[in-house]
Amino acid sequence: MLLLKWHLFNYSKLEMNELQYITIQNFTTSTGKAHTINLSYQTFGKALHTAPIVLVNHALTGNSNVIGKDGWWNDLIGINKCIDTNNYTIIAFNTPGNGFDNNLENLIEDYKNFTAKDVAKLFSIALDLLKIEQLFAVIGGSVGGGLAWELAVLKPNLIQHLIPIATDWKSTDWIIANCHIQDAILNNSTEPLADSRMHAMTLYRTPESLAQKFARTKKNDSLYNVESWLNYHGDNLNKRFNLSAYKMMNQVLKTIDISDGEKDFLEVASAISSDIHIITINSDLFFKAEENWNAYVDLKSIKDNVNIHEIKSIHGHDAFLIEFDQLARFLKPIFKVELKTNKTLNKQVA
Repeated sequence: MLLLKWHLFNYSKLEMNELQYITIQNFTTSTGKAHTINLSYQTFGKALHTAPIVLVNHALTGNSNVIGKDGWWNDLIGINKCIDTNNYTIIAFNTPGNGFDNNLENLIEDYKNFTAKDVAKLFSIALDLLKIEQLFAVIGGSVGGGLAWELAVLKPNLIQHLIPIATDWKSTDWIIANCHIQDAILNNSTEPLADSRMHAMTLYRTPESLAQKFARTKKNDSLYNVESWLNYHGDNLNKRFNLSAYKMMNQVLKTIDISDGEKDFLEVASAISSDIHIITINSDLFFKAEENWNAYVDLKSIKDNVNIHEIKSIHGHDAFLIEFDQLARFLKPIFKVELKTNKTLNKQVA
């Protein structure tokens, strides 16, 4: 039997961005393994249940620290930003096992027993416990966007605006192949985190992006600047991330699939009531834009409330963390809708 425990009940005594926990005992994964999961999360902006709620799903090496000190999406979310914390509550869960709380007991060693759908189920359980019955939006980039798709299928009437960015409803053969290589590096290299990160960075950018940035220049007689840049990213991840956490996140990325590998995509997606806003990147070498456009065309045949926007950039997959002006331009109309609704409601009440 699934057992739940909610830590830190009293919101009035909490800092909004304090790490909080929900303990989910006897959670059974898709492979039939039972686990106790300490799911951590943070909230920002308006107090929970006082404003429309936006769930933000982090990317592979990200975390729940969306804004503020060391916040990874400060350019997009915050006071008077595109997603304005004066008007919205932001909630972000840490993917179980991502190591953000530095508690070794919360790492997951048998990572291959988990899938993206399992993580989405855990998020769904947590939302129920927090008594969140409606989300204004769910937004996430890369693997976070894949989890947004999975949650939308699990709870087809929960989300008003589904915003998957630089991702897809499934991990393609290309994604699976690269995750397989990453897993081999993580399990066989003498410097697994650094080597895995360097390999990944060549997928997150493009040849054009690297050429523009480095132009074959050298740091010294024996080292190109692009090599120095890769070394930096490898060393940096090695300092701030945990090997077990990287394996877990790579596994989640590999297993995104709202069709469960056998159902028809349109049949599954047709149940989602959300307005769907797909945001793709023209130069993404990881989650290809063509896959997103194909999904859009298919969805448009059964749903009117589906849109697609394309970020134009030479920077590839990482453009969703670089091209903030373009991203904000696509998102602003979405996040102004609720404000207009609130003004209308206020006039009616008055």
